[in-house]
Amino acid sequence: MRTTGAWPIEYQGLGDPTHPAIVLIMGLGMQLTGWPDAFCQALVDGGYRVVRFDNRDSGLSARAPHGKRPRLLLAMAASLLRLPVRTPYSLQDMAADAVAVMDALHIERAHIVGASMGGMIAQVLAAGFPQRVLSLTSMMSSSGNLRLPLPSRSARKAMFSRPSNPADVESVVSHLVRVFGVIGSPAYREPEPVLRERIRRGVQRAYEPAGTTRQLLAVIASGDRRKLLHRITAPTLVIHGRADPLVPLEAGQDTAANVPGARLLVIEGMGHDLASGLLPQLSSAILAHCNRA
Repeated sequence: MRTTGAWPIEYQGLGDPTHPAIVLIMGLGMQLTGWPDAFCQALVDGGYRVVRFDNRDSGLSARAPHGKRPRLLLAMAASLLRLPVRTPYSLQDMAADAVAVMDALHIERAHIVGASMGGMIAQVLAAGFPQRVLSLTSMMSSSGNLRLPLPSRSARKAMFSRPSNPADVESVVSHLVRVFGVIGSPAYREPEPVLRERIRRGVQRAYEPAGTTRQLLAVIASGDRRKLLHRITAPTLVIHGRADPLVPLEAGQDTAANVPGARLLVIEGMGHDLASGLLPQLSSAILAHCNRA
């Protein structure tokens, strides 16, 4: 199903519509299918209605018009100098998309769960729409503090690499398998055939690298969100992997330190993915947090 308006957003609802809702917000370039079915089902079995959706510029949601090729290095330099970064949309706009999905499903308030860039969007939503948020869970995300450690060299290299043939599905799949091999959880490695098939399904559903670049511009333009984090009043859980090479643990620690009353859960051996072996621990932690809230 899709929302209406200038930016139609593809979404999916799971579970009993009369149950309290958990809204899941996915990360950079990822689709609603990035939330594993087993994870969503665990939340449904825990007594919740689960909503997942494609962010704008990913999956089956609306795309920004193709303009000039984004100049990421220039945007990063402007951000470091605290100058404005030109971008087609902001994280605030993406948070408003999540609220539009809630409106379409007549959900007044929900527990908000975001991963990576989705965690940033969830932070913005919790600060800007406090009346719509029952609780916040920010996973493998950051406060935007420019003094935090950078991704590892291998993670940076993987994220800025490209498939040998972007027009060929198998080439794209192999490329993404290599990326997740670098940024994924070292203690919870997925068997490569399982990972490859999961990624292939996503690529066949949609593949929009230009949209991912525009989303990254929105992240860069967001800058340091620590002042915004101080405005969050919802009960907050921050989950981070100790072995995350893309968004180092210090980013999760800084996020928790800047949200009043936030709790930090550090998971040993977890990297920057939702590996199958992690799902029971993640779903249990989120259900316990939502139940407390």
